[in-house]
Amino acid sequence: MRFFTILCLLVGFFAQAQSDIDPSLLEQFAQKDQVGFIVLLKEQANLDFIPHYAPKQLKSQLAYDALTQVASNTQGHVQQLIKDAGVPFRSFLLVNAIYAKGSLSLAQQIAALPEVEQVMYDAPVKVEDPITIEYINNVQSRDETPEWGLRMIKADSVWLQGIKGQGVVVAGQDTGYDWEHPAIKSKYRGDGATPNHNYNWHDAIHTNNPHYADTIPNPCGFDVAYPCPDHPHGTHTVGTMVGYAPDNVIGVAPDAQWIGCRNMDRGWGTPASYIECFEFFLAPTDLDGQNPDVSKSPDVINNSWGCPPNEGCNPDNFEIMEMVVNNLKAAGVVVVVSAGNTGGTGCGSVSSPAAIFENSFTVGATQYTDTLNFQDSIAAFSSRGPVLVDGSGRMKPDISAPGQSVKSCVPNNGYAYYGGTSMAGPHVAGAVALIISANPDLAGMVDTIEYILETTAVKKQAGDTCGGVPGTMIPNNTYGQGRINVYEAVLLAQTINIVNTHSVTSNKGFIQITPNPATTEISLSLTGKKQGSVRIFNNLGQMVKALHLENPTTSVNVSTLPKGAYYIQFQSANHQEILPLIIQ
Repeated sequence: MRFFTILCLLVGFFAQAQSDIDPSLLEQFAQKDQVGFIVLLKEQANLDFIPHYAPKQLKSQLAYDALTQVASNTQGHVQQLIKDAGVPFRSFLLVNAIYAKGSLSLAQQIAALPEVEQVMYDAPVKVEDPITIEYINNVQSRDETPEWGLRMIKADSVWLQGIKGQGVVVAGQDTGYDWEHPAIKSKYRGDGATPNHNYNWHDAIHTNNPHYADTIPNPCGFDVAYPCPDHPHGTHTVGTMVGYAPDNVIGVAPDAQWIGCRNMDRGWGTPASYIECFEFFLAPTDLDGQNPDVSKSPDVINNSWGCPPNEGCNPDNFEIMEMVVNNLKAAGVVVVVSAGNTGGTGCGSVSSPAAIFENSFTVGATQYTDTLNFQDSIAAFSSRGPVLVDGSGRMKPDISAPGQSVKSCVPNNGYAYYGGTSMAGPHVAGAVALIISANPDLAGMVDTIEYILETTAVKKQAGDTCGGVPGTMIPNNTYGQGRINVYEAVLLAQTINIVNTHSVTSNKGFIQITPNPATTEISLSLTGKKQGSVRIFNNLGQMVKALHLENPTTSVNVSTLPKGAYYIQFQSANHQEILPLIIQ
């Protein structure tokens, strides 16, 4: 009887461990002894405490601190099991997860830990290959006339105001970049008399992707210390964001700076490589992956790639990808994602992460259709909503932009016309740069920026009905809210006064904290005839104390709070501010 009981317990143990493993990962283990997988932990940082109108750098710091604290508190047991197995791994904090490459036995041991939510397959992520490609032999191919997409969205009209993206940083994670191409070299944040790639470049490709045999090495190598393209796709996308040469006016925001991360090996990546790039953008590091600095985080990230279900992405592992997008948005970064190039299959063809997620700003592609009246319409290849693959029925795309016959730079000082939603996304990322350049107070205000682009878009009707939504309605599942008009978007952005309307400040304003750092007690002093509520949050975003202030000076006992970093939020009828507090 005792043996039978033990046997039942063991069977139950392994059955539970097996149930916490993504079925697609089990399929891979049936074919291979060693497989890359991602461990998703149950405890995840809740970033809802970050105020919507906090400045971008403060948002990023609050997010980074909370995410770091959760990861450091919960990953110990999993990391130890992996270290004991002697296999390579990488810890993440943007989502509380760990990548490892090991055996089924190791995956089962990890899945059995109570703090583990799921062990999932590190599925292939594929670049959105252009639908059409036309290379140009003659580099000196035209005059100062901007490319059609820039004129269609009226970026050139914005430039006449002296607004060209100055002061804004855009980012791309893609197939690497030819950073010395003359159209984008001077726009690279690491360019200078002595190039400095620290905080401006990260390579998330450490080994050959399984799609390539070890006998076919990557032309750039691995862990490269400078931007290197192993495929022309990435260079083309960054050119549409910021590129400029006297005879090739190709970039929406030619005075913005760019930084990059390689998340694909010749067009193939994995969720682990894209998470690694996203994490780099939250808090860029030096080339050794050390000394993260949220102040160097970009304002917007372009993502021209997808992970379709037939490549291993499925509802069992969508969750981890969506967490990453949600946390970056909470940190004040706009996440622009191409809708995909499967529109030929009709409605419901927006089916790949990260395009399917609520907080991704998903972009469809238009094509130039009327040269006389300068009109565009949806490109046949542009994927349509609604999102069916996760059962949400969510309307997508959110917006559209030029994506057919888009001229941009490619490696070795070349230029080419590409077609695809990969070409539409960079137009939107560049438009975000122009909006922030026009009104720097909008940096980090993701919802406001997206609202501006949607509200000012040229409304477009479609002939098809998808998800029960007629194409004659706005928004619809073909164009979203329409095709962007960045000139109108900038005009609207210039009327918005975030500071005066919402009175958001950091380290100054209506309330002062003394002493800071503190040990047992702090004094909260209000300036003027003000009153309001105070909430104190720890690094996990948990509220640890709340009170109402009516007196000019109020003492607060903090002796019961553990040592560490905290954030005080003061809220009155028309004012909000966030201040850091250190208890030591």
